[in-house]
Amino acid sequence: MPPHGTRQRPEPTALLEKLGVHLDPELLVLALTHRSFAHEAGGIPTNERLEFLGDTVLGLVVTEALYRRHPEQSEGELAKMRAATVSQRSLAAVARRLELGRYILLGKGEMRTRGYDKDSILSDTVEALIGATYLSHGLEVARDLVHRLVDTTLTRAADLGAGLDWKTSLQEAAALRGFGAPVYEVVAEGPEHARVFHAQVTAGPVVGLGEGTAKKHAEQAAAEQAYRAIVALGDGETVADGTPADA
Repeated sequence: MPPHGTRQRPEPTALLEKLGVHLDPELLVLALTHRSFAHEAGGIPTNERLEFLGDTVLGLVVTEALYRRHPEQSEGELAKMRAATVSQRSLAAVARRLELGRYILLGKGEMRTRGYDKDSILSDTVEALIGATYLSHGLEVARDLVHRLVDTTLTRAADLGAGLDWKTSLQEAAALRGFGAPVYEVVAEGPEHARVFHAQVTAGPVVGLGEGTAKKHAEQAAAEQAYRAIVALGDGETVADGTPADA
């Protein structure tokens, strides 16, 4: 990836060849429009509504595939496998294979901070493209796209570690130690185009903190910190503030 000052942005239609779908040019541009660019362009629409839709379609397709492929697995195991498949980290890896960062419309600030290579922006844009495909062609074509994008991860889902879904891992660890269900509190700060979310999760005596550009990302970061703290407590370590013992 070239530095932000010399980044060459190819024609968005070149991305469609990689995806194997056809989208209306305006809808494609919308799916690639990050809120930072939209703000600098005078408040034009962003890809966030498409991301919301695509996240739901992705979850449905992955859930169905796992249900059919793993009839022996319990609901809890299927949930973990789904979470691993649709995690921010997994979707960002998909985006990098597509070189998606080269196509995303970003504001100057995000360009300076290499937003085109941030997991959060990459994963959100993958979901927006799935949403755009669903709107254009319906569920069957969107299902085919999802499988092309994540089937590699789906086949490995049973072996993926807890680190790909910290919220599920924290919930299980807390239950094992009798701490009850984790409780999340999230606050947002900053302007609409550059909002940052701060999350705090409490699980028994453990508190985890995290932040991110979306609520779900902040919660995952907080859950990771709390999970590591609970593991440390289980090993006999005393961790009062949610910080891993080996930090």
